[in-house]
Order: sequence, then structure tokens, then C-alpha cells
Amino acid sequence: MFTLSCESTVDLNLHYLNKRQIPAISYCYTVDGKDYPDDMRASNGLALFYNQLGSGKQPTTSLINVERYKEFFRPLLQKGDLLHLAFSSALSNSVVNALKAADELQEEFPQRKIYVVDTTCACVGFGMFVDCLADLRDEGKTIDELHRFALENRTKVHHIFYSTTLTYFRRSGRVSSAAALIGNILRICPVMHTDVNGKIIPIAKSISESKAVSRMLEEIGKSISDGADYCGKLWLGHSDYISSANKIAAQLRTAYPKADIRIFDIGPVIAAHCGPGTVFACYWGDERIPAK
Repeated sequence: MFTLSCESTVDLNLHYLNKRQIPAISYCYTVDGKDYPDDMRASNGLALFYNQLGSGKQPTTSLINVERYKEFFRPLLQKGDLLHLAFSSALSNSVVNALKAADELQEEFPQRKIYVVDTTCACVGFGMFVDCLADLRDEGKTIDELHRFALENRTKVHHIFYSTTLTYFRRSGRVSSAAALIGNILRICPVMHTDVNGKIIPIAKSISESKAVSRMLEEIGKSISDGADYCGKLWLGHSDYISSANKIAAQLRTAYPKADIRIFDIGPVIAAHCGPGTVFACYWGDERIPAK
């Protein structure tokens, strides 16, 4: 017996994860010195988060420490082996703590297999990857087969997204203050993707949201597996921007009628860095390219 586990930055809701028997460890965000757990939509926490943003609050996020990972892993290891899928190391160093916790617990559970995988994925791309591994688990694959699949295929999950504001990217240090100011004045909507390591790379600086959407759809067409015949998961995430997510989903359903297209809320940990008005599209394709 083994457990497949993940982290709240998969941006799937807790009910869905429970249904799929995938335990998740939660990140937290902090506002005015108070910590708020990412409860994965188990309550009205996401509405509270966006209310805080709307009132000018500036949330911060932090790593999951070694002791919290050990507290999370220990009861799972008491039941059997463990394959833990971690948030991209390009966006958080939490995976370093997860690996350290696993090493320390290996001494306590020498009979167990303990695997921690840096997925290089984030947001709904992370969730899509975890969900695919759960599919393989339910088909009867062993923990070693899943571990091998995760290592061989993690960089084939593509993340394409755009944002209608650069303010939160400035706060997180991903763009300069001057670039954010000019971008917001000119209403620039940057289109971005992740490279083979999970690092965020800009593709284009579109002058309008409609052009950003067109460029995003163009990029999907270039890299999605099997082109118009794609029949895998094609998942969207949005940060308090359901109207645009719905419009993009409608276009994708026309372009990829066989795809499994779903829409999810981006949770507070990711949204703390991108802000409201961001839409992600995640899907399977060829291996992501290295950064230039």
C-alpha cells in the first residue's frame, strides 16, 4: 500500500482531493502579522483573501518547514509507502524541506519507500499532474512506476498564462517597479509560460487583453500534444476572473473538442503573487524548452 500526496498549491479543492484520496499539506499566507491557511476552498477563505486584496492589504507567503512536513508525512508512513509531489522548486524552496523531512523520517521508517518529487509544476498545472498520477494509481500502477513516470513526464506539463496587472508581480520581485508602472499605464497584459525548470518566462507583452488571449491560444496550438485531436486534460485556472476564464474555455472547446476542459480557482498562495485578473491554461505537450 502507498499514499500519493501533494500540496495546496495544486489549486484543486479539498473535496475533490478527498474524493481522489490525495492528502495535501497546506501553505499559509500572512496579512498584518496573522497567518491564514490555504484551506483549498473548504470555507469562504478565498473570498476573504480577495477582500483583503481589495482593501489594499499586501499578503506574503512563506515556506513549509521541515517539522510541518514531518508531521504531515508521519501518519501516512504509518500506513505504507509514500510518493509526495511537491510544488515547483523554481517558485518555492519548500521542496528542499520536504526532502530533508523525508530523509529524517527514513531512519524512523526504514522499511518504507519515501519518494519526494519536485514536479516543476504550479497552480492547476500542478493539480493536473497530480490528478494524472492518481489516474495511474487507480489503474494499478506501483509506487515505483508512478515515481518513474513523474520524473520522466513532469516537464511535459505546459503552463501558459496572462495577467491583466503587473502590480503583484512587482511586489513579488518578478518585475521591476518601473516596468510594472509603465505596464499598468499602457495596459500591457504579459503572456508567460514556464521553462523546463518551472521558471516563469515572458513570451509577449500584449497591449490589450484580447491580444493576450489570442497569443495564449496561439502558443497552446504550437505546443499541445496531437493538435486538434488532443484528448487529455486541458485545465484552466483563474484568479477572481471567471468571466474571462469561461470565454477562453469556450474557445478551447471549439479548438479541442475531445479535451477534458475544466476551470478552477487559483488559490491564495499563487494569487498573492499574481493578483486578481490572471488566467492559466495547462495541458500536456512536448518537453518544455530550456530558458534562453
